[in-house]
Amino acid sequence: MSTSLSRNRNYRLLWVGQALSEAGASASMIALPLLVLLLTDSAAASGLVLGASAAAQLVVGLPAGALVDRWNRRTVMLVCEAVQALAVAFLVAGLWWQAVGVEHVVVVVIVLGVCRALSEPAEEALLPAIVPEPQLSDAVAMNAARGYLGQLSGTAVGGVLFGLSRLLPFAVEAVTHLATFVSLLFLRVPPRQRKPAPLSRFHREVGEGLRWVWTQPVVRVVAFCAVGLNLFFQAFYLLMIAIAHQRGVPAGQIGVMGAMLGVGGILGALVAPRLHRALRPHRAIVAVFWAITFLIPVALFVDPGIPTGVLFAAAAFLAPTANTTITTYQLLLTPDELRGRLSSVMGVALGVASIAGPAVGGLLVDFLTPAQAILTCAGGAGLLTIYATLNPTLRRFSREETRTGDRADAPAE
Repeated sequence: MSTSLSRNRNYRLLWVGQALSEAGASASMIALPLLVLLLTDSAAASGLVLGASAAAQLVVGLPAGALVDRWNRRTVMLVCEAVQALAVAFLVAGLWWQAVGVEHVVVVVIVLGVCRALSEPAEEALLPAIVPEPQLSDAVAMNAARGYLGQLSGTAVGGVLFGLSRLLPFAVEAVTHLATFVSLLFLRVPPRQRKPAPLSRFHREVGEGLRWVWTQPVVRVVAFCAVGLNLFFQAFYLLMIAIAHQRGVPAGQIGVMGAMLGVGGILGALVAPRLHRALRPHRAIVAVFWAITFLIPVALFVDPGIPTGVLFAAAAFLAPTANTTITTYQLLLTPDELRGRLSSVMGVALGVASIAGPAVGGLLVDFLTPAQAILTCAGGAGLLTIYATLNPTLRRFSREETRTGDRADAPAE
């Protein structure tokens, strides 16, 4: 009999440690643009700094997945937490001595982006090694809740701390990375068998990850649909914030409006394991598509601010169920030696959508009326919803498929 997830010592250590790390990162992420504004008085420079982190993750994303599959994944996470703690401590020291320029901030942000590009696929690939297969979907859902919770708590705390002192959010992040490093030291992961490969094969290993995604019909179709939906929802999210600002909604209400997306995600993650077991995979996936397609046009009839935040929460509610279904399937289907590369390919694809989405939203704000912009987002999401609903590959997707394919039986570390 397998140990319940709540009693799984290794999973608890991983979950708590990563929750601290994510909360600290969110605290500094809200403070970074504020810091750059103080240093430069330039909104463009502030956007450049945030873009540098996303760009770093995208540039190293695919090679990072191949490295994660080559190296010991727990060691990768330990090194990443240590490097992040040192990088943020460097920034704190510079702020203490009043010797920080925007170029120093950019360097720190790039280092953090590279570390996240490595640690995120390492954690996902590591999960099947410490969680029994029947509990994997529960663990995926709880990780989603952890992400939303870290974002909410970190964002709220980061703003308050920055108001007290500009170095405090970054000091907190350094401490959280150190605490995560300590928790990972106590993580016990079964060893996995890895065949040493020459460095000359590295570029081929990167290509193997791309080919694996392309040759798996369900993974390929899901990736296309998820990237498209993420793009249109990110555009809608930015669009509604811009509309709220234009109509004079106080900044505090706009902040609450955005935070309600996280509230919906947390609530959805708590019920995701039950919904995952109750719904067929195809229904679990397309449900979030239909929900977002119907909710976007509702924004035409509600006031910007808190009512729009309720829409955000409702749109986020079913996302963890779809994510649990998709991620569990991918982890069980993918051979252990390819799990890091699978995670990195999906992360890069979603990262592109996360960058392109706000850009599309900005263009819609500039060139269309609010109603036209909202309907454009709804139309794009609607087309993807019809495609996902009628797609024969997704319609044939059943939970039994997770038992097929070339899966590695060895534990993942």
